[in-house]
Amino acid sequence: WFPLDVFRTVRVADGGNVAVPPFHPSVARQAIEEEVSAIVAAGAVPFLIGGDHSIAYPAMRAVAKKHGPLAVVHLDAHLDTSGPEVWGDPFHHGAPLRHAITENLVARGALHQIGVRATWGHPEEGSVAASHDARLWDVDTIEDLGIVEIAARIRESIGNRPTYVTLDVDGIDPAFAPGTGTPVPGGLSARETIRLIRELAGIRIVGMDVV
Repeated sequence: WFPLDVFRTVRVADGGNVAVPPFHPSVARQAIEEEVSAIVAAGAVPFLIGGDHSIAYPAMRAVAKKHGPLAVVHLDAHLDTSGPEVWGDPFHHGAPLRHAITENLVARGALHQIGVRATWGHPEEGSVAASHDARLWDVDTIEDLGIVEIAARIRESIGNRPTYVTLDVDGIDPAFAPGTGTPVPGGLSARETIRLIRELAGIRIVGMDVV
């Protein structure tokens, strides 16, 4: 790779904040979906900064409306396929991938979950993604293969599919990202995470978030 002046190479605009009511999650999800839909309709690629991971679900809904079922690269300590029994609400921050899968926002076999290492609250959390032929790249696999090889396999698998990248900072080890609300030891280093993003260069990214 070589140094690149992003703002000379790509047209970038700061869209500001999505105005959401703090105590009405359903209205917040609707506002996020509408805002992202407008960005997509304008021909731009939305890049959201959270918020918790629940924002990924309405964002993916908006992107999939235009591009159809997506390939998803998901960096996280958790599977994020939990049900409502975890927090008493079906749309909490541990559930966005469950909804994305069940609504067919994610193409079968095109979900890549990287850095997962946390314990599961319920055994069925694993079956949600597995039944959709998702690929799990847990931390042991990352240690065995290395981040460059994993990124190469993901690129090959995805091909030219429209791809949504969702990066939860708890996928990174809390030694490097101590501000996360759900710290889990044993995650990716900052260096590995940066290298992963660089090695994904060339895939067709149609949306992204960091949460």
